[in-house]
Amino acid sequence: MIDRRTVVAFLATSVLFGGTFVAAKAGLDSFPPLLFVALRFDVAALALAAFVVLTRSREALVPRTRGDLGGIVATGLFAIGLTNALLFVGQQYVTSGVGAIIASLNPILTPVFAAFLLADERLSARGAVGMALGLLGVGLVANPDPATLLSGGLFGEAVMLVSATCGALGSVLIRRADADLDSTVRTAWGLPLAALVTHALSVAAGESVAAVSWTPRALLALGYVALFAGALAYIAYFGLIDSVGAIRANLAFYVVPVVATLGGWALLGETISGLAVAGFLVVFAGFAVIGSESFAQPGLRETLPGRLLASESLRSLDDAYATDGGTASADPHSVSDCRIDGSGPGCPADD
Repeated sequence: MIDRRTVVAFLATSVLFGGTFVAAKAGLDSFPPLLFVALRFDVAALALAAFVVLTRSREALVPRTRGDLGGIVATGLFAIGLTNALLFVGQQYVTSGVGAIIASLNPILTPVFAAFLLADERLSARGAVGMALGLLGVGLVANPDPATLLSGGLFGEAVMLVSATCGALGSVLIRRADADLDSTVRTAWGLPLAALVTHALSVAAGESVAAVSWTPRALLALGYVALFAGALAYIAYFGLIDSVGAIRANLAFYVVPVVATLGGWALLGETISGLAVAGFLVVFAGFAVIGSESFAQPGLRETLPGRLLASESLRSLDDAYATDGGTASADPHSVSDCRIDGSGPGCPADD
């Protein structure tokens, strides 16, 4: 049974990120793209900093390990900064349909990086089939004109692909860092780094605040992408990575185009074709195929959402089984069945 908190985090990630495309469409009429992203991170960083200062102890706010620093850099530089900067730049040159397909390569690219960088996340054949169905569904929802897939927008498509690559790599590096900081505090540190990176890119591109048109529509768009698709969505998304792993967390990007399409229909009066409805069903079929035990993880299988074991506990348990004559491999209960509080069928019995 999937943990309720995990379901809420997944839905929040999908819905809030999906609304980004509608808000960005309004905001890019008033902001230069990189400056728009940088201002988004400025506002999100201030909001999240205030939140963690009020809700966390002083000790919990301080990075203390190399893993903490690595997690912050992976979050701010890759998962947030470069991913969004390149996304907003590339979106200027491609249709929303093509952009949605390229952005949805994130879940496909994540297992590639995980295979080299993570020992505990592998994609099974069944999981691969589910992901392929998800990508097919996204293609049906986006329904791009075949004539525009490679004509006139090659630069934008390349930039969008690098964006998806940075997002996938960032999520895997976060998992690899194994930080002690909780995901919300780590994100609060990462957002100022992302803001610094995108402001530097904006200056290098020759963008200026003078080019901004400060209309109510622009301010609403900035407020949404900063607070809802920024601070709140990042709390949900990075918490999801810590809870269920990079591969499963990034499945949310299959739902994002569905949410964006429904948002365009509800808020912008856009039409939804029968092909898009079929795409929705194919996406959901992909999730059904993935199901439980979709990810084969040698050595350490992922726990059920919300029951992730601390790495130090895993090491000590592995040592305990190793000294017991290697019986762990034959035990019907894996180490991952032992919860961090010491309960569960996989925990070693007290002598």
